[in-house]
Amino acid sequence: MLSTIHPANDQRIVGKVLPTLQSDFEVKVLLPQQPLGNDLWHPRIAFFKQLWLRILLVHPVVLGAFLWYRPQIVHIFVAELLPLAFVFRWLGADIVYEVQENLYKKIPAKTYNKGWLFEQLFRYFDQKARRHFYFVFTEDAYLKTYQNLTNPHAVVHNFADPKWLSSTTLSPFSHRPPVFFYAGVISFERGFDTMLAAVALVKKKYPNVLLKLFGHRRFADEQMHQLSDYEFTKDNLVFFGYVSQTQAFAHAQEAVAGIALLKPVGDYADSYPTKLFDYMALGLPVLTSDLPLLRAVVEVHQCGFCVGATDAHALAEKMLWLIENPEAAAQMAHNGQEAVRQHYNWESEGRKLKSLYDLVQ
Repeated sequence: MLSTIHPANDQRIVGKVLPTLQSDFEVKVLLPQQPLGNDLWHPRIAFFKQLWLRILLVHPVVLGAFLWYRPQIVHIFVAELLPLAFVFRWLGADIVYEVQENLYKKIPAKTYNKGWLFEQLFRYFDQKARRHFYFVFTEDAYLKTYQNLTNPHAVVHNFADPKWLSSTTLSPFSHRPPVFFYAGVISFERGFDTMLAAVALVKKKYPNVLLKLFGHRRFADEQMHQLSDYEFTKDNLVFFGYVSQTQAFAHAQEAVAGIALLKPVGDYADSYPTKLFDYMALGLPVLTSDLPLLRAVVEVHQCGFCVGATDAHALAEKMLWLIENPEAAAQMAHNGQEAVRQHYNWESEGRKLKSLYDLVQ
C-alpha cells in the first residue's frame, strides 16, 4: 500500500483499508514519515510539499522498496505514482489504483504542483492505466469520467468506522452548551468563512457559542483577519490543529452539531465529505451543504439540515434551531446513527474491497 502524500495516520488507508486486507494478505505500508521500529512500516519515506522533490527524492526510495519486497499487488493512492506503477507492472505486479479525487476537475483549481507538463503526464498515464490496472473509486460520480475500464473496479466509499457508534458517552442535548464541531481540512472552499459569519450571528443571542475546529488550516492568519466578522468572533473560535480522531471525537459529546460545508468547486459537488458520516456515527446532528448528493442522505434520514455553503444566515438559523430544540436534535442524532448502522458503514464497503481483490489474485 503506497502513497507519497497521505500521512502515516490516514484514517482511510491505515484505519480501514489496512485492517480489511490484513485478514487475507501480508501487507507492507509506505506512507510519509511512518513510525520507526515496526516491520509493517519500512522503509521510512520523507514528505515534501513540492511534487518535483517527491519525484527526485522519494520515488527512487519507493522503487527500491518494491525491488526489495517484490509484492504481488501494489495499491497506489495518488496519481503521481502512475509512472512508477507501470514499472511495477513490468516487473510482475498487479496494480490497484485508488482514485480519491477527480483531478480532471481539480487541477484547474490547484495553486501549486500544477503546470502544463504535469497535467499532460497525468492525462497520458491515467488513460493508459484504464487499460491495465484495477480501480477503486471513492465516489460513484467518478465513474462518469472513468468509463473505458478494461479490468474490474469497485466503488468503495469512505463511510464511517462502526467503532465510533459507541465510542463516546454523549450527554443529553438539553444539557449541552452552544458548541459546534468541525473536523477536517479548514479552508474557505470548505466553508470556513461561512461558518465564521454564522457564528457571529449566533453570538448575538448566545455570546458563549463556540466553534471547535480540528484539522490543518489552509489559509494564512492575514486572510482570516481580513474577514469582516473575525474580530467579533475570534474568542468564539477554538483551533486545535491536526490531532488524532480519538482526541478530536472526544469533544463530540458536548457538541450540539457537526458542520460539514463544501462549496460547489472542483469535484466537491460529486463527493461525500467523510466527516458527514463520522458525525452521524458519533451521534451528532449534521449541518451540511445543500447539494443533491448530500440531501439524499440528510433529508432522507432526517439527521440534520442542508444549507447553502455560502449562506451564513441560513446556517445560523439552523444552529439556533438545534440549540433551542434539544429533543428534536437528539432524534436527529439517533436517526443518523441508525443510518450509519444500516447503510453508511465501512463493514459493507470493506467487503466490496475484498471482493475486488479476489478478482486481482
